[in-house]
Amino acid sequence: MKAQDIMSADPVCATPRTSVEDAARMMKDHNVGVLPVVTEEGSRELVGVITDRDITIRHVAEGHASPDCPVSEAMSENVTTCRADTAVEDVMETMGREQVRRIPIVDERGALVGMLSQADVVLEARDDKKAEEMVENISKPFGKHSQ
Repeated sequence: MKAQDIMSADPVCATPRTSVEDAARMMKDHNVGVLPVVTEEGSRELVGVITDRDITIRHVAEGHASPDCPVSEAMSENVTTCRADTAVEDVMETMGREQVRRIPIVDERGALVGMLSQADVVLEARDDKKAEEMVENISKPFGKHSQ
């Protein structure tokens, strides 16, 4: 099974100029905890991600009172991705190593084509032991996005 078989295709995206408030509203409206960040509207060139945790830790907890604060001030850059044709087992290993619950999926050109979540993988996992290891690795304290 490949990432493209279980990913959420064509995810809603933010841009670095999107306000944090608008990003939070998009997360609520689409019932997601992460938004890929692309260079501009209509683009699929990934420049980062912003999570609900990024908004909480890097925006609210740091005392940024302005809802107009741009996503670029709270997003995570240089995120690890997997290709659409990557085996799910390899995606699981990457997610565990990087301690991320969601990972952007890109095509052979590096363009964003989907998002894959821990829940997607666990629901489709054929190897319960590997899925268990992935969840354990992801859940270790102080993962990649805890700064």
